[in-house]
Amino acid sequence: MELETFYADLRQGAAELALHTASQKNHALGCVSESLKNNREQILSANKRDVEKARAGGMSESLVERLALDEKKFNSILQGIDVIIQQRDPIGEQIAGWSAPNGMQIRQVRVPLGVAAIIYESRPNVTVDAFALAYKSGNSILLRGSSSALESNKALVEAILQGLRQAGGSGVTKAIRLCTSGTHEEVNRILTATGDIDVVLPRGGANLINTVVQNARVPVIQTGAGVCHLYVDESADEQMAVSIAYNAKTQRPGACNAIETILVSKKSAGNFLPLLAEKFGEEVRIHADDFCHAVLERAFKESGILNQKPQILTLAKEEDFGFEFLDKEVAIKAVDTLDEAIDFINTHNTRHSDAIITNDRAHAREFQSRVDAACVYVNASTRFTDGGEFGFGAELGISTQKLHARGPMGITALTTTKFLIDGDGQTR
Repeated sequence: MELETFYADLRQGAAELALHTASQKNHALGCVSESLKNNREQILSANKRDVEKARAGGMSESLVERLALDEKKFNSILQGIDVIIQQRDPIGEQIAGWSAPNGMQIRQVRVPLGVAAIIYESRPNVTVDAFALAYKSGNSILLRGSSSALESNKALVEAILQGLRQAGGSGVTKAIRLCTSGTHEEVNRILTATGDIDVVLPRGGANLINTVVQNARVPVIQTGAGVCHLYVDESADEQMAVSIAYNAKTQRPGACNAIETILVSKKSAGNFLPLLAEKFGEEVRIHADDFCHAVLERAFKESGILNQKPQILTLAKEEDFGFEFLDKEVAIKAVDTLDEAIDFINTHNTRHSDAIITNDRAHAREFQSRVDAACVYVNASTRFTDGGEFGFGAELGISTQKLHARGPMGITALTTTKFLIDGDGQTR
């Protein structure tokens, strides 16, 4: 019965919150931020318990990194709330307006979606990010995090509720609820809650996303797994390419915007790949096609790395391409032309983020126009695909679909529109 109670509370909260002004919502979010600061020690302590449990259970370090909160990440959460507070309230914004031939005045305005649910893995920051974006856009939200982050999420939600209570009339405590059972049945009930949930957002790995998309009876905004590509063009600045490849692969290898495949023009491979091998060293395991394997093998033998760590370089299998490693592993393939690179990317990517390194403007523009992805970069790391980096303060996820929202989802992703029509007696 807990979910049914949650649904009723959230619907009531959404109705109340939809009538709040921007100043009321901003005041409440400010109180939430202060409450999070005041509960910092308890939240970090709860997160430490989650991390210890995850490590004891054998979770990989790249995934532990996604779960763990530290002072820097905590401060980033608070900064995200501040940015959201400063953003313009989208609710009530007039998208279009015109007069009909019969004299009726027609306006299209932005309104909240209503009750949102987000089903997500690990990252506790999503708990706060999703709440803050939903609240500012006038929506209530049901949070269903993973069991690995349960203690963290409970501490965060309790601090959020404290802040909403402290906000007085500006705080709508029924605008947030957290599921805590951790059962698969709970997920299935959320996905089939037609009439109670207006939209569900999955945020996590491919298995979670596929489960939601295949089983949901409520509308879904699909966030995608991140099989991101980097293409090193024949005119690329090779030092720039190495720097970007290293950043995009190693800064946070468990993130969805980390690259999983590097394509390199055969005309650049002879210079680029030895530089990449030197930069990666023993840090990144490489799955290379025949052409790249031969070049890399020579480079690694010269450095002596293959003698110490022969598993650092292997011949790629077909299934290595289009695979989300979520670790310090990467697949590398040589291509003859820009066309071949683009075709390969559009066949193997997940429509998330892809990049080209090039000094050829025509190649850059062709790549951006033809690659089918939410974010397409020229001479920059795919790691910038992030709501915070785009100036949204936070994000609900990276939408890889084409309807309703695409790319990093900020405040407006949880809005829709309605038409308001004023007449003076017109009939048809």
